[in-house]
Amino acid sequence: MKSIPLAPDTDPAGCPVTHCLSVIGGKWKPVILFCVANGVDRFGAMQRAVPGITKQMLTKQLRELEADGLISRTVFPVVPPRVDYGLTAKGQSILPVVEAMRLWGEASLADEGA
Repeated sequence: MKSIPLAPDTDPAGCPVTHCLSVIGGKWKPVILFCVANGVDRFGAMQRAVPGITKQMLTKQLRELEADGLISRTVFPVVPPRVDYGLTAKGQSILPVVEAMRLWGEASLADEGA
């Protein structure tokens, strides 16, 4: 793989890796994207699928993913309210990165004997 160093005087905001991490970085976003990609499309189901996440954090992360154009939010005018989440085309394009993270994590856990 070709290594391209980031020059000391280069603005990190222009770095593609920094940009990617600003969009999907953190503890929860890759997990949420993985869940949505695998058919977990409702808030309650997502909360059950992601152990340890609070309602507030899930709401925040979903809003950020929506603002970044990775997921779509569809509100149905029914009682009780129903909201479905899905991946956008941009969200689909990030899935290979999330899958690579999953594969690396599996291999690393196996190496550690977990």
